[in-house]
Amino acid sequence: MNTNKGIEMHRLCTRLFPLNRSLTGEGVRQTFKILSEYMPDLNIHEVPTGTKCFDWEVPEEWGITEAYIEGPDGKKIVDFASNNLHVVGYSIPVDQTLSLEELQTKLHSIEHMPDAIPYVTSYYKDDWGFCISDRQRKSLKPGKYRAFVDSEKKLGHMTYGDLLVPGKSKEEVLISTYICHPSMANNELSGPVVATFLAEWINSFDTQYSYRFVFVPETIGSIYYISENFHHLKDKVIAGFVLTCIGDDRTYSYLPSRKGNTLADRAAKHALKHIFPEFIEYSFLDRGSDERQYCSPGVDLPVASILRSKYHEYDEYHTSLDNLDFVTPSGLLGGLTALKRSIEAIETNKTYRVTHCCEPQLGKRNLYPNLSKAKSYATIEDRMNLLAYSDGTVDLLEIASLLNRPIWELCSEVNVLCDAGLLTEC
Repeated sequence: MNTNKGIEMHRLCTRLFPLNRSLTGEGVRQTFKILSEYMPDLNIHEVPTGTKCFDWEVPEEWGITEAYIEGPDGKKIVDFASNNLHVVGYSIPVDQTLSLEELQTKLHSIEHMPDAIPYVTSYYKDDWGFCISDRQRKSLKPGKYRAFVDSEKKLGHMTYGDLLVPGKSKEEVLISTYICHPSMANNELSGPVVATFLAEWINSFDTQYSYRFVFVPETIGSIYYISENFHHLKDKVIAGFVLTCIGDDRTYSYLPSRKGNTLADRAAKHALKHIFPEFIEYSFLDRGSDERQYCSPGVDLPVASILRSKYHEYDEYHTSLDNLDFVTPSGLLGGLTALKRSIEAIETNKTYRVTHCCEPQLGKRNLYPNLSKAKSYATIEDRMNLLAYSDGTVDLLEIASLLNRPIWELCSEVNVLCDAGLLTEC
C-alpha cells in the first residue's frame, strides 16, 4: 500500500480539523476553499435560507465569533477558542450571570467518559449551551458564573459542493459525504478526505461510468440535493456510497441500502470480504447517515455505506476524543482502498458468454498446459471456471463470489479468453 498517500490524507485532516463547521456558515466555506485546492473543478453552490426542499427548508445561517464561561474569580474556565465543541451548535447569543445551579442546566457532559467533551446541537430550536468534560463539570465551585456567546442567526445560505468526473457512459456512481460537523476526525473529516482522494484516483484513468461526488451538510443537504436533481439521479445512478467514519484502524463495516441487493451492496460486500473478511455487516435498521435520504421510499437510489468503525458504535463518537490520534494515516488509506476495490468491482462487472458450444479446446490456443499433471490444473482453474459459468445470464461479480476470488484478479483471465475469441461481452 502507498503509505505516503495515507500521510497526505492525514495532513489534509489536520488542516481541516480546527475549522468550525456546521449546517451553514464560514467554517463550511473555508473547508471548501481548502478542498478546492485538491479538486479545482469542484462546483460550490449557495442555497438561500428558506428554500423549500420536500418537507424541509434550508435553515438560517449561523455564525459565531466568541463564546466562554467565566468562573467566580473572573477567569475563563470554558472557551470556544480552545475547542469549538465547547459550544452547542447553533447557540443563540447570550450574556448572563448565573448561579452554579442555574449554569448546570445549560451544561452537557458524559458521566462515563469523564475527559470527553460531547458534541451537541440545536439546529431547529433556539437554545444555547456549553459542552465540557464531566471531570471539569464536577470540579466547579458554587458562585456566580458569566455565560457569554457572541453568535448570529441570519438570512444567508447553505453551502454545498459537487463534482462530476465523466466516464465513457453517462450512467453514474454517486459518492456522497457530509461536511457539517466541527472538530471530529472520523465522524466528520474522514468522509470528505477519502472522497477527495478517491476523486483524484478516478480522475487518473478512463472509467466506464461517470462519478458524481457530493459534499453536503448531513440530512438537509442531501434532501436538498435530491429535490433539485431527483429525475437525473433516478435516471442515471446505478450505484452509490455514503462515506463517513472511514478513517480509524479498528475494523471495517458495511451498511446496506434499504433493498440490500443493489450493485453497490454487492460490490461493497465483495470488496470487504477480500480486504477484511471479519468486517461487520449491519442492517438498514442501523442506519443513521444520509443513506436514510437516498434510500427513502420514492427515492430508492442504490446507495450503501462502507465504513471503518460505524457511527454510534465506537465510544469516541460525537466527542472530542474523535480526534487526529483516533484517525490515522493507515486507517484513512484502508478506507480509500475499500472504496477503490468497490469501484473496481463495479467497473469490471460485465456479463460474458462463451462463443463455442460445449467446452472449447484450450490446448490448440496455447491456453492449457502441455503436460497434464495434478498440480498443473490449478494454474488454469480460473480460466476453466470462467468458461463454465459464462452463459450470458451470470455477471462477473456473481462468478467471482461463487469462486471466492476477487473480481479484480479474474479480470486478466477474462481478457485472455476474450482475446482468444472464447468469451464475448453481452
